[in-house]
Amino acid sequence: MLWIALIDRIGSGLWASVSVLYFTYVTGLSVAQIGTLVAAAGAVGIAGAPLGGRLADRLPLTHVLIALQLLRALASFALLTTDNYALLLAFSAAGSLGDRAANVLTKLYATRVSGPDRVRYQAVNRTVANAGWAVGGLVAAGALTIGTTAAYQWLLAGDAVSFVAVALATARCGEPPSATRTIATSKDSVPATRPASPWRDRTYLAYVATETVLFLDDAVFKVGLPLWIAHSDQAPHGLAPLLMVLNNVMVVTLQVPLARFGATTTAARALLIPLSAVFAIGGLTMALSATGGVVTATLFLTAAATAFTVAEMLHATVSWELSVALAPDTAQGAYLGVHGLAQAVQRSIGPLAVTAAIAAGPLGWPLFGATIALTCLFQHRVVRDRLSHPALSVPPVTVSEH
Repeated sequence: MLWIALIDRIGSGLWASVSVLYFTYVTGLSVAQIGTLVAAAGAVGIAGAPLGGRLADRLPLTHVLIALQLLRALASFALLTTDNYALLLAFSAAGSLGDRAANVLTKLYATRVSGPDRVRYQAVNRTVANAGWAVGGLVAAGALTIGTTAAYQWLLAGDAVSFVAVALATARCGEPPSATRTIATSKDSVPATRPASPWRDRTYLAYVATETVLFLDDAVFKVGLPLWIAHSDQAPHGLAPLLMVLNNVMVVTLQVPLARFGATTTAARALLIPLSAVFAIGGLTMALSATGGVVTATLFLTAAATAFTVAEMLHATVSWELSVALAPDTAQGAYLGVHGLAQAVQRSIGPLAVTAAIAAGPLGWPLFGATIALTCLFQHRVVRDRLSHPALSVPPVTVSEH
């Protein structure tokens, strides 16, 4: 699956950095139309996570993944065929739905095949994925120097081809064991109760709600830092892409070493305490970047990017472990699908949260960091009872009970 992650992210890197430019210069959409298209596609994509999770509890996981990758490929190829706005919106929404569902099922696959080593496996997978993003982004940057319609179209075609390649590679992967499907197909075993539903699990839903806030580090790098720098009188505007490079390099080099601090359920929960401090530091250093000249702004913004990157890596480690440890083994797909909503919803509310922090001035960033820090502490408390004493209505987790 690591090679699959690499190919997938190289393709996504080709498209993600030029999608707005493609819709602007190739299909001729206005800024308002592009904004609406991206928002609508993102809204449809939210449904992909729970839908994919439920399908994976009923059908062979690899078969569902192959279908989703082919859906993403068809959606990308279809974008090449039209400049009709309604069709572009429909194809983008289909691709977004497949993307969010495939992300959840890739995590579920890793959970099923890696067992107790799932945190390290996910860390390695994320490192490979980030390397793929970097390679795809570099190729896209080179193509942008050409700047022709054909160059944009070839990048989109490359993204589509990568999904076909991933589907073919997935077809060669073995089907991981599934407690849900084993129970459902066994002639000798009849479940005493219906599989647990995440929608009736108040603890898990509360956990997912806190996860939506903790994923806001993504909006910091995609929207917050670039906008803050763009509206700063002191920060060099060229600093924004350099901080993105810093984020990528740190994730590639440090994600795996940091994963060992959250290798068990108990350790992952304990990691929420230092994570809260790192988020608070990130917000504070962002505010301090507005207190001096160019050198001060550069140093504090670099410190803020470093802090939020560390927070991103620590949260990824915690999230990988707790999202599975809190789920019953007979409904992992459904539960991880609901967990996937956190990241999908964050993509909608994240830009609003960071722009609100910017609009509030320097004091907005400490409040932003403090809000996430308090959410970390709240999550630490929310999951305590479940991890210590699993609820009677929820079957025990498969591995890593402590």
